Amino acid sequence: MTRWRLVLGGEEADGTDVELSGDDVQRDQALSELYDARRGSGSGRSAPRVARWLGDIRTYFPSSVVQVMQADAMQRLGLHELLLEPELMEAVQPDVGLVSTLVGLNRVIPERSRATARAVVRTVTDQLEERLRAETVQAVTGALDRAARTRRPRPSDIDWGRTIAANLEHYLPEHRTVIPERLVGHARRTTRVQRHVVLCIDQSGSMAESIVYSSVFGAVLASLRSVATSLVVFDTEVVDLTAEMTDPVDVLFGVQLGGGTDINRAIAYCQGLIATPAETIFVLISDLYEGGIAEEMLRRSAEIVGSGATMVALLALSDSGAPSYDAEHAAALAEIGVPAFACTPDLFPDLMAAAIDRRDLSQWAASHDIVTAHSTATD
Repeated sequence: MTRWRLVLGGEEADGTDVELSGDDVQRDQALSELYDARRGSGSGRSAPRVARWLGDIRTYFPSSVVQVMQADAMQRLGLHELLLEPELMEAVQPDVGLVSTLVGLNRVIPERSRATARAVVRTVTDQLEERLRAETVQAVTGALDRAARTRRPRPSDIDWGRTIAANLEHYLPEHRTVIPERLVGHARRTTRVQRHVVLCIDQSGSMAESIVYSSVFGAVLASLRSVATSLVVFDTEVVDLTAEMTDPVDVLFGVQLGGGTDINRAIAYCQGLIATPAETIFVLISDLYEGGIAEEMLRRSAEIVGSGATMVALLALSDSGAPSYDAEHAAALAEIGVPAFACTPDLFPDLMAAAIDRRDLSQWAASHDIVTAHSTATD
């Protein structure tokens, strides 16, 4: 009943007859400042007052609720301008939503706040990298190892453990030995790059969360010697951020959200990066609202697929699901062999492993209950 009283706000008609006491009084006050305030009234608030409010909600609510309330405060109270104050950013609980907001504001963040903003962004990207690195490295290196195996290994390259396991059915008890009818091994070790991953990211405002995760995955992939990784962002212009890719913070502060979209131009640039198609995985992360020449976009995509490269269109790389996207373009890409679907960050490592293994990515999506653009168009 106390929770219902906090939800309903204590008006005469709330029907709970609950009297609040202790910390619940402070919780009710923090909720009232947000949800009983006139929408947009926050623009006149002072940064110290908002900072105190942010401190209160972190004291009286669990982390998951704090993130929701911070996001609601941005929308309902218009706090974007106040985020430019360093003391306010220090009071906010860092999360992906906040980083997405700062990425959108990065061109107007004053110099006095820039160091604090970078520190907030680094806190979140470090946390994400710690969470995602191990699984990504394991999935990608495992797939590369499988790709490097051969059934005709040289004697010095035979993997005896896997060979024995693969031939246990041929065990001869009288000789107490296994007859290896099938040899399993690795190709002769080489230091050359085995795969080239191209991450091409739309800078539309709706893609902010996807850009945050892409920057982290780009940094992880860049740390693998056997994978060459390129990171490209675009609106109507194309910017190659590969040189900054080892530091996600530099990538995010090199992004300019908003503006127009020319997917065709971005694909044309990335097409020029593909030197060995059979070893290239091209990941286009976009809502597919094309402001350029759509026919050219589809033609270039067909050329990439026809060359032997693996191409996939991610409508979002985020926890929040797919944003609004151009269903017609997504279906057209699916028709030429470019599956289009949204992907969560936790599934992205396995997606990359499937691409390296050259599995059917539409079937991979179906196995994870992900609805692809093709099936949506068919339905």
